[in-house]
Amino acid sequence: MRCPYCKANDDKVIDSRASDGGVSIRRRRECLRCQRRYTTYERLEETIRLAVIKRDGSRMPYDRSKMIEGIRHAAYKRPVSSERIEQIADEVEEYLVSNFEREVSSQSIGERIAQVLRRVDQVAYVRFASVYRQFEDVGDFIDEAQDVIERSADDIPGQQSLFESESSGEAKA
Repeated sequence: MRCPYCKANDDKVIDSRASDGGVSIRRRRECLRCQRRYTTYERLEETIRLAVIKRDGSRMPYDRSKMIEGIRHAAYKRPVSSERIEQIADEVEEYLVSNFEREVSSQSIGERIAQVLRRVDQVAYVRFASVYRQFEDVGDFIDEAQDVIERSADDIPGQQSLFESESSGEAKA
């Protein structure tokens, strides 16, 4: 492993433990050169041999890192941990592997990510939806936000509201 700080290839493992229900191993490492600590995750490389059919009809090999990067952008400065982002990616991958054999459309992947994000964080969901559904104006944002507000009773209890209601805003004033 290369140290993310000094790029040395000399470290020691301080602690190892199972993570994600035994699917991966979390290792705490210490660089022997700069003495800084960092965490790595090891997981069995699953051979997901899916081709993603993009909107323009082109096909590309499935790439988990692209999905995680999209989720990370949507959850930027939101209370969604890196571990939770990995769990979202795991849940979407599990769905893809169980429902598609060789090819999957990017729209199907985007829809599944949106479904999961909607349960996790409403703001991250609206951000993701704005890119995935290619919102063209503010009206599209407003329509989607209204839908989130109206359907929030169906979401996970304790979920942060996208917007505060007027009555709670007045109570704080």
